[in-house]
Amino acid sequence: MKRKIIEIDEERCTGCGVCIPDCPEGALQIIDGKARLVSDLFCDGLGACIGTCPEGAIAVVEREAVPYDEKAVMGRIVPQGEAVIRAHLEHLLGHGEEGLYRQALEYLHENNIPIPEHTAASAPAACPGSAARSIAGPRTGEQVTRVASELRQWPIQLRLQNPAAAYFDDADLLISGDCVPFAYAEFHREFLRGKVAIIFCPKLDADIEEYIAKLAAILSQHTIRSVTVLHMEVPCCSGVRSILDQAMQRSGKEIPVREYTVTLQGEVVEGGMARRRR
Repeated sequence: MKRKIIEIDEERCTGCGVCIPDCPEGALQIIDGKARLVSDLFCDGLGACIGTCPEGAIAVVEREAVPYDEKAVMGRIVPQGEAVIRAHLEHLLGHGEEGLYRQALEYLHENNIPIPEHTAASAPAACPGSAARSIAGPRTGEQVTRVASELRQWPIQLRLQNPAAAYFDDADLLISGDCVPFAYAEFHREFLRGKVAIIFCPKLDADIEEYIAKLAAILSQHTIRSVTVLHMEVPCCSGVRSILDQAMQRSGKEIPVREYTVTLQGEVVEGGMARRRR
């Protein structure tokens, strides 16, 4: 059957092993100095491991694969102890996989294994990109100043853009995750002004290879003065930078890149890892 599953770029992978703890299903192992997907059977394709890879070597693709088997996964997880069982259950809840979650509980019931206390939002192994959260907004009665739009071209979705479009000539590019403008109030004024916008979602958009190829074409066909990358602090969104890096390598261009991370509280920090202000 054709389904989503992770793919590892062996050239990028350094074998650091950072991704291993974030795969509760035990689908990843370090073999011969590289992270390997040991069996399609154990990979749920949800991509919890993507954001923790410092080299951007892991992506979710759609290909022919053996169907994911939740109860087979539970057979591997249970011997590892209560903490791993809890992490796996929270991982499923964090991604909204209620059907697989119920199968996991059935396995525990059938084998008389205690169900550990768990929640969807608090677990380190659950994907923080899909966990439900409330974010405080402006206080009632607080004056909000209208900000003019700085958008200077259309379309902005990478899937819809034409690499040959004239607005890419001598452009400063702003490449952003879809969610960033909703999380960062000063998006237009601080980042979009004077730039050509390209947005996409590395987690939900299916054809990442198409995006790499299209970005590479844009970089190859035009003189691009600079690139600004914006992504959310959630792990899956860090794939925005990985896709740009692959496109840059394919184009053979060396273009200055500045990267910023936006937190769920609406703060922005320079670099690929969000650091909360104290």
